[in-house]
Amino acid sequence: MQALVVAAHGSHLNPDASDPTYAHADTVRETGAFDEVREAFWKEEPHFREVVRTLEADEVFVVPLFISEGYFTERVIPRELRLDDWDPERWDSDGTDASQATLEATDVGKTIHYCGPVGTHDAMTNVIVQRAETAMEDPDVGEGVGLAVVGHGTDRNENSAKAIEYHTERIRDRDRFDEAKALFMDEEPEVDDVTDHFESEDIVVVPLFIADGYHTQEDIPEDMGLTDDYRLGWDVPAAVDGHRIWYTGAVGTEDLMADVLLERAADAGADIGDAREAVRELAASVAEADVEPSAGAGAGD
Repeated sequence: MQALVVAAHGSHLNPDASDPTYAHADTVRETGAFDEVREAFWKEEPHFREVVRTLEADEVFVVPLFISEGYFTERVIPRELRLDDWDPERWDSDGTDASQATLEATDVGKTIHYCGPVGTHDAMTNVIVQRAETAMEDPDVGEGVGLAVVGHGTDRNENSAKAIEYHTERIRDRDRFDEAKALFMDEEPEVDDVTDHFESEDIVVVPLFIADGYHTQEDIPEDMGLTDDYRLGWDVPAAVDGHRIWYTGAVGTEDLMADVLLERAADAGADIGDAREAVRELAASVAEADVEPSAGAGAGD
């Protein structure tokens, strides 16, 4: 038997913060690739500390639903899972290439394959592009369009920016969009000045966040000038300084995120059969039928 644990942050304040976690776990569950699939959180129940003890499977794949390598993925989750032999050096990562480490949860006799976060996996690049496609309702979006990948950024964790820059560079190398740039909330270049960084008339803005909340539904729309008050919503596209801004909301709500979870587990040795193909077909069909709302407003996280 093999089990998948999707480890996410959760929130005490934003009741919608865990929605993407449950949605993507459900998608993986429906593929039948794992005998058990569990969600676990830091700020909600079920908690990291108990989740492995609820499983029957002896082989467990833990995939952090986080954007960057850092405090939570390197310290909090392994500690709460009681992985005594864990050390961040096991990932042998420079901040974007964590893969997996196999350890034993000796108190319950289970083998734990602890994976790198979804946000640094190469498959996330495709999710960002599909998010742009969904927002602009164009599967061939790119020509004449600039793409802004937005992250939080922070001086406290240099890896916070690395994931954003990594995927932006991968997208830029594809030459699909006229421009592709990484912007941040708390460091330069800032998303507040988005129109200063692009010549393209159309700019699609994809926040590299797991869930919609305070930052994606309040801060970023107001900072970019989409609206003076997030509670009043905003147009998609919104006219700002002679540009059209197509704002997508958090990339983590895109259906293709379930594929990244599967990729992480497969890289760690999980036998997932044809689950990836099933998830990609489902995500593609949903993207074709999806129509983005023309305005948004969200509760703070």
